[in-house]
Amino acid sequence: MKKSVVLFLILIQIVVGKGQTIGSKASILPSAESLLPRAIVSEGDQTRLQAVFAKAKMGRKIVIGVLGGSITEGAACRNVDKRYANVVLAWWKKTFPQADFRLVNAGIGATGSNYGAMRVKRDLLSESPDFVIVEFAVNDANNREDAECYEGVVRQVLNSPQKPALLLLFMMKKNGTNAQEWESRIGSHYGLPMISYRDAIWPEIQTGKIGWEQISPDVVHPNEAGHVLAGELISGLLEKALLKDQENKSKIEDIPLPLLSDSFEFTTLADGEDLIPLNNKGWVFDVPTRRSAGWKSSTPGSKLEFEISGKIIYLSCWRYKGPMGKVKVSIDGGQPYIVDAWFDQDWGGYRYMVQIRKDLKQGKHIVQIELLPEKNAQSTGNEFRILCLGAAGVK
Repeated sequence: MKKSVVLFLILIQIVVGKGQTIGSKASILPSAESLLPRAIVSEGDQTRLQAVFAKAKMGRKIVIGVLGGSITEGAACRNVDKRYANVVLAWWKKTFPQADFRLVNAGIGATGSNYGAMRVKRDLLSESPDFVIVEFAVNDANNREDAECYEGVVRQVLNSPQKPALLLLFMMKKNGTNAQEWESRIGSHYGLPMISYRDAIWPEIQTGKIGWEQISPDVVHPNEAGHVLAGELISGLLEKALLKDQENKSKIEDIPLPLLSDSFEFTTLADGEDLIPLNNKGWVFDVPTRRSAGWKSSTPGSKLEFEISGKIIYLSCWRYKGPMGKVKVSIDGGQPYIVDAWFDQDWGGYRYMVQIRKDLKQGKHIVQIELLPEKNAQSTGNEFRILCLGAAGVK
């Protein structure tokens, strides 16, 4: 009897060692190793990556940077060491114990490439990363507008002084969708390594081998098992590149001309305390949390005026299911754009980034904002919080 129990426990240890115990549809997740061939969209041009390997072999300081939304930030994965970025960091540390590694996590929940293109210098490139992962495939729409923003992020990273290696990561929603179609076009144009969590795991879900609930507690965010899998897929691609053992003698070439646009390579951002009005009637600067700091008013007719340069102008407000109102925004006195800060979801508030105007003339523009008496029929108030103004095409 005792022998049977011992053998059973050993069997359990073997199974858990190779995968993770999961819910009702299957016993374990497939290993990252088995899914890697399907996950690799492209190994890309590895000249920059080999340069980072060479630097790590010499025992130098290496900065690993990640930029993305709530997945990158670590939502639904409380164990920091299990988050995909930290799993990748652990691979670097284990592979190059002589080097000194630091992780810069520039993930901000519910944000996409539009805000990413405006903050990447401030939040990530200012730290001089050597290796960067960009993850916006579930927050970006699968369309050209967001792809232009995404290309701006890519171009800023590749053209930064450190000349970092860049890898693109494509996560997915519960229904299997993401922005990989457009974002992978950008990646192919620039010869970048790309990993698709969606391509790896979606066929397993479609065939019933695993259930979505095994890798996520909601419709987007991976749990610990999902994060570890994503991190191990990235690490697997890095391992393949390392095994090529190439001497890094190639010069890092200049990046090609834009595939879609270089407008979002040249951006400006007035965020939080940096958002200073030219004129103010009825608004106060409020800092309830770091994420929702900005100009606040609940009085219809309140007006604000800002100046910003660029050809494409965005406004960001705090949006949630609460007593939120609407504003009208006009550029240089032109046709107003209505922005509604109320929405019908119960999961909390987020930074809502919306394009106000595009194809403006180069130079300075006046942004006029007025709080309206009208509001969504389900809203109980007129509160509005302006978080930032951003612009692209700033040359």
